Parts: sequence; structure tokens; C-alpha cells
Amino acid sequence: MDLIKRFQIFVNNPWRIFYNLNKRKISHIIPDKIMLQLLYRAKMGKKLNLKNPVTFNEKLQWLKLYDHNPEYIKFVDKYEVRNYIAEKIGEEYLVPLLGVWDNVNDIDFDLLPNQFVLKCTHDSGSVIICKDKARFDVQKAKGKLQKAMETNFYWLYREWPYKNVKPRVVAEQYLEDNESEELSDYKIMCFNGKQKCTFTCTNRFSGTGLNVTFFDTEWNRLPFERHYKADLKVIKKPKSYAEMVELAEKLSENIPFSRIDFYKTNNKIYFGEITLYPGSGFEEFEPVNWDTTLGSWIKLPDDHV
Repeated sequence: MDLIKRFQIFVNNPWRIFYNLNKRKISHIIPDKIMLQLLYRAKMGKKLNLKNPVTFNEKLQWLKLYDHNPEYIKFVDKYEVRNYIAEKIGEEYLVPLLGVWDNVNDIDFDLLPNQFVLKCTHDSGSVIICKDKARFDVQKAKGKLQKAMETNFYWLYREWPYKNVKPRVVAEQYLEDNESEELSDYKIMCFNGKQKCTFTCTNRFSGTGLNVTFFDTEWNRLPFERHYKADLKVIKKPKSYAEMVELAEKLSENIPFSRIDFYKTNNKIYFGEITLYPGSGFEEFEPVNWDTTLGSWIKLPDDHV
């Protein structure tokens, strides 16, 4: 991006400077509440209401600051959460584990199968997929993982559960679905332990861009989009959807908001992850009134004001 375009961005929204500042360690001296207020203004273009949060995005920021259930640290840890899932709904829903390492250099790629998935336990986005080990760039993968291992994900958007998660790397079995070219995943949004809507992510690798499509509890399309365009093609309700919802509600008990993800492969359900702050509470709705609608589904403590 050239200097003129950068200047135009800051002129149109001078608060963007704090978004860029947050990527540098100097921002660590800024308290969470102030940083979130600055980031919200920078990314959403308006003031963050923490005294009386109304919208979905506002309430996610409030939950970051004030809902510090120690169990959440386990939920966001991609290794430790496996024990929770096994105890809560059963280990049969876990993607088979191939290995876990404290150090990237300890990974013995020769012992891994031809296809596998690597991910860090303490962040979001460090997933590496190997579909053919003969073509897999080991050094590139190790470089990406090492960079992630040295980064504390908490500082990016102040999602506090990540602050003290132990950085590790896990390898899991690569999943495929014989019924579809693309592995189907279903993200069930639960509000105070009850499912209110679900969305799917499609066309990740098509080159046309990710599509996110929302459905109500009866699998009718909902008339809004959140940051990404909805998929225009028909998306069928999975046969195992009722089971997914039942599992999601069990996993989301006593949590003001959580998103529970599942994969479906060859008619089998696998747990994906528990997400407490999707989009970190910085993704816009279209139409905007749905931000308030979903916000009304989150019940904060009566004394939150």
C-alpha cells in the first residue's frame, strides 16, 4: 500500500492508528479496557458502549473484560480442551491426535503419516494442512509454527483466556468427506447455553473468497451477513444436525456466549473448537440491526451496568 493510500485511510478514520499500534509491543502498556475502546473505534468506526452494552459486538468486548471464568483458559487451549470434550460428551468426538510437542524442532515429520494437520495450541490461525508429504515444505511449516509459538495471541485483541495458555504444537489426523470436495463444518452459536443460530463456512479454497451463511434453529436462512458474503448455493441441513445442537448446548452450559464448531465427515461428527469471541467482536453486520438482535440474545449479569 503506497503512502497516499495510507494517508487517506488515516484521514477518513484517524483511530486506525491504534489498530496498527496494537501490533507493536509498546501497546502492552495500555490497559485492556482502553485498548479495546481504541480498537473498537478504529475497526467499527464508533464508540464502544461498555456501561450498557447492547449489540453483539459490544457484549463480546464486555465479556472479554469482565467474564473471567478460569475454565475458559482450558476451552481455548487446543490440547487441554480435548480432556474437557472427552469428559463432557465423549472421546469419540475428538479428531485423532498424532502428536504434541513443546518445541517445533522436536517434531519428527518422518513419523507422521502422508496427510496430517498441524496447529498451535495457544492461538487462532496457525493451522497447516499437509495433503501430500512428498510435496510438503517442512522448513516453511516450521518457520510459520515457530513464529506463532513466539507470539502471545492475547495481545492482539485482548482475549484474556489466551494470555496464559502454554504454547505447543499438535498434529491431528487429516479429515476428508467422501460426500463432498470440501470438508463441511458447522458453527453453532449458543447464547446462555441455548442454540439460537448456526453458520457454515464454504468456498475456503475456491479462489472466490470465503462465504459465511447463517441459519436459524430450523435451518432457514437468516437475512443478514457478518463481514463475509453468504453463499448463494443451496446448503443442506446435515442429517446429524440435531445431534450437533444437543452436543453444543451441553458444551455451552453456563456460558453467556460460545460458538461450538463441529466437522462432519462420512456421516461422523468431530468436535472442532470452542470460540468465545468470534471475529473478536469486530465484525460488522449487514443489515446493522442484526448486531442488536444477536446482542439481545446474550444475557449479561443483572449488575453489569
